[in-house]
Amino acid sequence: MAPRVVQIITGAALAAFVIAPLMAVWLNAGSSARFGPAEWAALRFTLMQAALSAALSVLLAIPLARALARSRFWGRDVTIMLLGAPFILPVLVAVLGLIAVFGQNGLLNDGLHALGFEPLSIYGLQGVLLAHVFFNLPLATRMILLGWMSLPAERIRLGQSLGLGAMARFYLIEWPMIRRILPSAFAVIFVICLSSFAVALTLGGGPKATTIELAIYQAFRFEFDFATAALLGLVQLVLSVTAAALALWLAGHDRLGIGLDRPAPLALRPLLQRLLDMVVIGCAMVFLVLPLALLCIKGAGGLADLGTPVWFAALRSIALALGSTALCLCFALPLATRWGEVIATLGIAVSPLVLGTGLFLIVRPYVNPFDVALGVTLCVNALMSLPFALRILRPEVQAVEQNFSRLSSALGLGLWGRFRWVMLPRLRRPLGFAAGLTAALSMGDLGVIALFGDAERATLPLKLYQLMGSYRMEQAAAAAVVLLLLSLSLFWLFDRMGRYGAQD
Repeated sequence: MAPRVVQIITGAALAAFVIAPLMAVWLNAGSSARFGPAEWAALRFTLMQAALSAALSVLLAIPLARALARSRFWGRDVTIMLLGAPFILPVLVAVLGLIAVFGQNGLLNDGLHALGFEPLSIYGLQGVLLAHVFFNLPLATRMILLGWMSLPAERIRLGQSLGLGAMARFYLIEWPMIRRILPSAFAVIFVICLSSFAVALTLGGGPKATTIELAIYQAFRFEFDFATAALLGLVQLVLSVTAAALALWLAGHDRLGIGLDRPAPLALRPLLQRLLDMVVIGCAMVFLVLPLALLCIKGAGGLADLGTPVWFAALRSIALALGSTALCLCFALPLATRWGEVIATLGIAVSPLVLGTGLFLIVRPYVNPFDVALGVTLCVNALMSLPFALRILRPEVQAVEQNFSRLSSALGLGLWGRFRWVMLPRLRRPLGFAAGLTAALSMGDLGVIALFGDAERATLPLKLYQLMGSYRMEQAAAAAVVLLLLSLSLFWLFDRMGRYGAQD
């Protein structure tokens, strides 16, 4: 573990990086900023879409998690692993995949047209909800599935020995677990959807479907209305902090006791019930996999037609992802403590656009903000990934410190010696996983770069958005395939490097 002075300096630098832009936003809010009809509409739509997205995600996740918990079939582990994939999936790639299925010329509307029905539109509230459920259904399922898998086997055996029926077992054994996990799952997804930007930008479909994040972007990028952007940023911050606090408050505890950590027995189920479970799992996998499969098929043919600017944007994104990863790990290692993790959560309590707006206001008197667009994006991406990296690294760092600190001191190892000979061999696996996650998240990010980026400094997500905006959908699909491959490759490469030669 790093010396305390290094931890204090790192924590102070991180806090300053978050607080200084917030202060800049606060000071520039001014008295002239007022909430007009457009801002109130953005606030109402933000709250409505976040609540509906969270409700749909958790309600659909209950039967899926229940089916996965009580089913054993070939490929079950792979199915559960795939539920984690949307987390590292670039948002625009998923949006293009959903358009390939649910868009105007998508698979669903082709089928409806063949049957004589009117086509459905993916743009507007329904499109935003669809995309949010696509991203958050797997997250909610994993959270509820963990709860189901943690039910003590003794409790289930007691229910079987008492001859409880299906309804009684659900009400007495499963419902208390669901009631404990569901509110916090709802709150976490609500927080995530509050700061929706790329989804609203691409599928919002107009002023009636604008989130606060999107309103900040429009006020700053198109109207140069800094006061309104700052006021919206403060409202966004209050909403995020309130929702995050609500999520922590709703995280309940199991009051029915613990078991002996034995695996839960599988109850014999009627054939119809087993078939229904497989239908639920099959529908969920089709919903999650089909959009990406269609996108890959559609985009693979256009790879040869991608222009030089797209490939330069890809190189720019790779450099940005590698820089964000290095910076994130430099912050994460000294801050791998309880208080360090608390400080790091400041990064996700503030939206990237608010940070970007604050940094813009800070550097504007001295340099052209567009000249430092990539540097600002690199720093914000590192900050956004820091809480996840710390969650992965902190337990391992503390375990190494607990087991080897006295031996390291007895051997007279310095800071570098401890890291080289004690920490690194035992942290390679979590370091690789954290680096892969950070690189993949940074690779697909369309946040601050949308504020500052232009044609000369566009990253691949921004270039992809520009291709979509100019209705060059074939090139956009090909660029999305490149983005998807690069994100997954970076994640795999770092994770593989971490696992290679790592101690078990």
